[in-house]
Amino acid sequence: MTRRARALALLATTAAMAVGLTACNGYDATSPADARKHAEKTPAAFATGPDGAPVDCRKLKCVALTFDAGPTVRTPQILSILSRHHVHATFFTLGKNHVRVYPQTVRDMAAQGHEIETLTWSHRILTKISKDEVRKEITEGRDAVEKVIGVRPTLLRPPQGRTSDEVTSVVRDLGMSEVVWSADGADYKTTDSKLITQRVLSKTKRDGIILLHDLIDPTNRGYNGTVAAVEPIITTLQGEGYTFVTVSQLLAPGKPQPGAVYK
Repeated sequence: MTRRARALALLATTAAMAVGLTACNGYDATSPADARKHAEKTPAAFATGPDGAPVDCRKLKCVALTFDAGPTVRTPQILSILSRHHVHATFFTLGKNHVRVYPQTVRDMAAQGHEIETLTWSHRILTKISKDEVRKEITEGRDAVEKVIGVRPTLLRPPQGRTSDEVTSVVRDLGMSEVVWSADGADYKTTDSKLITQRVLSKTKRDGIILLHDLIDPTNRGYNGTVAAVEPIITTLQGEGYTFVTVSQLLAPGKPQPGAVYK
């Protein structure tokens, strides 16, 4: 029995009880495959592998690794692991207490070829605040990144994956798209790195979007098992023939469309 098969068997007994964050709230989400389907082929939009060759996710088994709620003092450890395995990830950053506090880490992320997007300014739940507050949360988070690296994010991860028609209308007005996920390590619930790894491996499929966090939880109830889970997730999936790309590269040659929600 392979490592992944053992992980699947272990999770099968608890899957019925698992409670995760709801990534869809009655809206239509677009899969990466659908985003690519009718796009005109534009080679420059494709991901580039370690050998410099273009990576076409219409032909290869691609997956996007994403990290929420950083950067923090833990992020450089994750960057080191990603570099060692030639993996580019997408970081959905928080402006307040993160981008603003660790600007050099954000610069390092950009210099290493990672995609840097926004999780808003302060992680307020967008479905629980006014439309004006939604706009403020998104623009301040977006602008914090642009101020540091000179590139304006075009992708938003709504905090907790919670969005609505009203939120999406604001996102569309800002010329941005929303990105949720299909594989959640639930590292906000446990410090058990093996369990985080098993959760991700059991849910990851072709064109998947993996959710992890590079946040520190001072209460020690969660997040602290993430770093040790990153490498086994990468090596196991690479061993199964997966190619890691950023979210935008996963959609290529399609481009993120304003107001669209990708999952």
